[in-house]
Amino acid sequence: MENNSCIRIEADIEQISNCKQTITEYENSFDLLSNALSLAGNNVRLKILFLLSQEQELCVCDLSDILSMKISAISQHLRKLKDRNIISPNRKAQTIFYSLTPEYHSIFLPLFELIDENKMLEMV
Repeated sequence: MENNSCIRIEADIEQISNCKQTITEYENSFDLLSNALSLAGNNVRLKILFLLSQEQELCVCDLSDILSMKISAISQHLRKLKDRNIISPNRKAQTIFYSLTPEYHSIFLPLFELIDENKMLEMV
């Protein structure tokens, strides 16, 4: 590790040690949340995730109709979400339906509840 210089007079070694331990303990959670937020940072993907949270599952055609976008554009967004295991496909006959994976559903649910109740604007 690089030796950083600092102008503080005293370091709280116990605090630093506790924080390092906490960061290490939560590393998997940080990875999971970072993965979720990096993809949800796109407006279209956030809308897709919101819709999947509300409706449980939708196909690419449903999402295309709802968002007034081409199927190819929706498919690209779905592929990115699927590749990062945020959504999962479920084939029914010739149609593939997508849903949020349980772990990501629980991550996004509190955020989507704020949107659903229109509380997001009140917070800003």
